[in-house]
Amino acid sequence: MKTLVVEEKDGVLVITLNRPEVLNSINQQLIAEFRSVLAESLAKRSVRALLVTGAGRAFCAGADLAADDGNPALGVGERVALGMERGFNPLIRELASFPKPTVASVHGVAAGGGVGLALSCDIVLAARSASFIQVFGPKLAIVPDMGCSWFLPHLLGRARARALALTGDRLSAEDAERWGLIWKCVDDDEIKSEAFGLAGRLASGPTNAFAWIKRALDAAPRNSLTDQLDYEKDCQRVLADHPNFIEGVQAFLSKRVPDFSEG
Repeated sequence: MKTLVVEEKDGVLVITLNRPEVLNSINQQLIAEFRSVLAESLAKRSVRALLVTGAGRAFCAGADLAADDGNPALGVGERVALGMERGFNPLIRELASFPKPTVASVHGVAAGGGVGLALSCDIVLAARSASFIQVFGPKLAIVPDMGCSWFLPHLLGRARARALALTGDRLSAEDAERWGLIWKCVDDDEIKSEAFGLAGRLASGPTNAFAWIKRALDAAPRNSLTDQLDYEKDCQRVLADHPNFIEGVQAFLSKRVPDFSEG
């Protein structure tokens, strides 16, 4: 692959954005390669968790604005919308709904769509020197995309989401943790080991149940408490018949660490 480095170790597939000369900005080739890796990973039993990071001094600077965006016969707006429909939006949907656990390790800057790419993962860790910037409005006169207009208000609330989107102010990793945008801020020299350790911990867990947990948490905002209780019941009806539940119960009663390697 030309835009990614992909390595598998101990059940963790590490996907490294590999365009450091342009701060790992996203073009259509990177999207195609990333989506291909996601599709292949779904079918590989050996892959139990994903870790997404970036090469060089940044996580991701968003869309590559210098890239050739297709048919010159179309207007600029139509070309941009077509690129989103065919590439950027499917990538975000597929990463956000990926059934295996996903971790983003952010260092340097995550700008524009790079923020959306990180927040599409289940858990985001950031180096203490990292920052998150919404460049869409104040720099480019467009709306936040790659899911940012959805993630920010859901995670931060109306006031903070609007202020970040309208001002483009840099949000430090420490404030991102304090505000609830990310899971944890980590010292720069520990980010790689911390992120891989977390991904490895998830990879050793019951990945079948993790997929159901993700769907249950996504369903909760749309449901009443009564509806969510029924949803939980339906989940447990299926999961309690899985070998992982039996293993978990036996391990708990035996006071040992469960072995979820079969599912």
